Amino acid sequence: MTAITPGLPGQDALAPLASRYVDPETLPWEDTPYEGVEWKVLLRDESTGLLTALFRWAPGAVLPLHEHVEIEQTYVLEGRLVDEEGECGPGEFVWRPRGNRHVATAPEGALMISFFLRPNIFLDQEA
Repeated sequence: MTAITPGLPGQDALAPLASRYVDPETLPWEDTPYEGVEWKVLLRDESTGLLTALFRWAPGAVLPLHEHVEIEQTYVLEGRLVDEEGECGPGEFVWRPRGNRHVATAPEGALMISFFLRPNIFLDQEA
């Protein structure tokens, strides 16, 4: 199995087909390359690019222009996720098709869970 939860205690001792129970509270928030955007990786498969993560955005944080290589899904828990097409608030869900390009912001900050089949391509090389 190539999928893991980084930092999950005891996962190396689990059988290949065993369930992985993850308590996100025990995982540390980690910085991303983008100022004000942190994450907790819940599931990552480096071989395919599959990723599930909790994201915490500080007020005013911006994710620069990027393209979704495959479908991306986000459920907002707190705050707002805003871009040029609209906004998604607490309890709301947005998904973006392959090829979608946008700049995302969180004016008041946000907490969300996102699912990616492949990593984004960032078109702003400053980060």
